[in-house]
Amino acid sequence: MMKIKRVIYNNKLFTVVLLTYIVLTALIPGKAVQAFQNSLYYVKEMLMIMPVILLLTSLITAWVPRKAIEDNFGKGSGIKGSILSFLLGSFSAGPIYAAFPVCKALLAKGASISNIVVILSTWAVIKVPMLVNEAKFLSPKFMIIRWILTTISIFLLGFIMSKMIKKEDLPQEKSNDHEEKGGIHLSQEYCIGCGLCAKIAPDYFELINKRAIVKNAFIKDGEEIIVRDVIGKCPAKVISTT
Repeated sequence: MMKIKRVIYNNKLFTVVLLTYIVLTALIPGKAVQAFQNSLYYVKEMLMIMPVILLLTSLITAWVPRKAIEDNFGKGSGIKGSILSFLLGSFSAGPIYAAFPVCKALLAKGASISNIVVILSTWAVIKVPMLVNEAKFLSPKFMIIRWILTTISIFLLGFIMSKMIKKEDLPQEKSNDHEEKGGIHLSQEYCIGCGLCAKIAPDYFELINKRAIVKNAFIKDGEEIIVRDVIGKCPAKVISTT
């Protein structure tokens, strides 16, 4: 009984949806069938799109250096970051829910709140393929005016949200996803488990469950060069010193 309660608690949303279907089936069978068909359509769509999105987020987290994200999408990227975020959202593919894992990966790598808002907003309302269809059905003039006003609103929204929401306000990863001790910092969430750090500096790193951990964060005198060598050779760029 306790096991069933635990499963229900850990899957609250799914339980609510399942109960809703049961109630609909009992009271309005026709609507229940229609709702199930609609849900099945979206599930199929997700199964086609999400593997590609998960592959993209894996590439971002594992292979794109944090500095590259910070320079191009971070708080100090300025107008360049806003433009790149706008272009990324505009030329994206897939429904808006596909943008959430991508944006989470970018945010974890150093992207700013304002640029994340720009990516999400452009992804949702001004993607290029959508603009073509909008011009076809509602006229080019309608599309251009809406595009201009929407673009202004998006950048304004990004600025306002960056002032109202800080990264500390967002859900944080569990503490065991990061190993930070003293002078050496290792982001386990993005570790690809190559084991290179443990081979080069076994006194400071070891591999457990295909993830590197920091054995000793305090660098001994004269061994700074070893740690710097590890940082430079880490393919995922997840090691740094504080």
